[in-house]
Amino acid sequence: MSDRLSQLQEAVDQLMEQFIATYFYIERHHDLKTFSPKDTIAPQKADHPNEVDALPPDVFAAGQLELARDLITREQQIEYLISSLPGLDNSEHDQLHSIKELEEELAVAEKQRQEAVKEKDEVLVKLDQTLRSIRRY
Repeated sequence: MSDRLSQLQEAVDQLMEQFIATYFYIERHHDLKTFSPKDTIAPQKADHPNEVDALPPDVFAAGQLELARDLITREQQIEYLISSLPGLDNSEHDQLHSIKELEEELAVAEKQRQEAVKEKDEVLVKLDQTLRSIRRY
């Protein structure tokens, strides 16, 4: 589960970075327009670099579309990761029941492991006895 949580955190971080990158793309490449006849656009100062590097409308729109698709894809990835987390569709009782089942499975597996270790030890004793009897002859 911690791996899923790490993936989710990384995806959310990447989404925030994409939001920032999208904002700066729009801020940097929009064309200068006024909203009303009273608005004015401040003239560029010679000693300051251009704050806006306007792109042609079709290029700007294509860039916006690509950025929007990237944001949607990342958001869908986050939704998938959230839906794969345990407990969202299960009540606390169901989760406790699942934990008990897993504990029972673990107990059975541990018993099988102990039996296998015991069997291994018995086989090693027999092998040792066989090797000692071969040396005597």
